[in-house]
Amino acid sequence: QEQLVESGGGLVQAGGSLRLSCAASGNIVSMHAMGWYRQAPGKQRELVCRITNCGIINYADSVKGRFTISRDNAKNTVYLQMNSLKPEDTAVYYCNAIMVLVAAGYQGSYWGQGTQVTVSS
Repeated sequence: QEQLVESGGGLVQAGGSLRLSCAASGNIVSMHAMGWYRQAPGKQRELVCRITNCGIINYADSVKGRFTISRDNAKNTVYLQMNSLKPEDTAVYYCNAIMVLVAAGYQGSYWGQGTQVTVSS
């Protein structure tokens, strides 16, 4: 069964760092892009950053210079290195993949289960 498995969330003090990982597994035909979104309590889910299979990267303005996304295409895995964390970065972080699965036969958007990141002041 195809799935996205996230890891690396947790509690950290302001100014600290965390690294998130997300691995896509299953019968994947092709991967177009992988990325991270986050949702804080009472707020809408928002894009944090994403990277395409061509290496094009987009960051939200709020994380530029602090967060770095990277990808291992061979492992269908994406990483998010988060430095200089702020309390406002506190949210559930969701991995997203735009990919074609054998079962579907067409490109779709898939989500991980989410991992909590809490930054204390």
